[in-house]
Amino acid sequence: YIYLGDNARTPYGTRSQKTIYDFSCQAVEFLFKNNCELVIFACNTASSKALREIQLNIVNKIYPKKRVLGVLIPAAEEAIKKTRNKKIGVIATEGSINSMAFARELKLIDGDVKVYQKSTPLLVPLVESGEHRSNIANLILENYLKDLLKKDIDTLILGCTHYGILENKIKKIVGSSINIVSDKRAVPKKLKNYLQRHPEIEKVLKKKNSVNFYTTDITDKFNILGSKFFGKKIEVKKILLI
Repeated sequence: YIYLGDNARTPYGTRSQKTIYDFSCQAVEFLFKNNCELVIFACNTASSKALREIQLNIVNKIYPKKRVLGVLIPAAEEAIKKTRNKKIGVIATEGSINSMAFARELKLIDGDVKVYQKSTPLLVPLVESGEHRSNIANLILENYLKDLLKKDIDTLILGCTHYGILENKIKKIVGSSINIVSDKRAVPKKLKNYLQRHPEIEKVLKKKNSVNFYTTDITDKFNILGSKFFGKKIEVKKILLI
């Protein structure tokens, strides 16, 4: 496994579509050149604003045997499966919300669903700064979620991979009657199914249990938070994306 975090240029959520596409292309090129056969965008903003173009322009034309997948469709499919009243809430970055990607994918699966979205720009900086356990995190989440709760949603998509770290706080606010859809559960399950359907990809993946971490900017906070999220101490190498 190779992890690549573009910490020098995060967050992507407020950037233009062209900038997100350019940054994402640089990341994919780096990973492909480091022998990755399959790349997953663990970022809903990149998944919604760059993935399809990269699949068309880079994968299909230059690396036809490799694959790039996103996290948006697995979350949408899981939400449709869980909803009972067809009212689904989405919290995500400004870029993901403005792209309307979640609403589009949800309605492609079930045209009858109603989708209520909320841009939540403070949550990524909150997690990145290590303040996700603070009282201010509770206040920010309550303020963001109150409008969605008025819509009688029964399912809530955490539309950013950072938000999984806030899931317990979110559960306390929305209550047990609302289904929470998080990438950390939806994506591994869908990836397993994908590899079962595509043995030509599965058979070329190395299985030596090695994990390498790369980032465009190393900070003490990144090392601390990265180790906390991963579950053990990580060693990180700094690289330049061009």
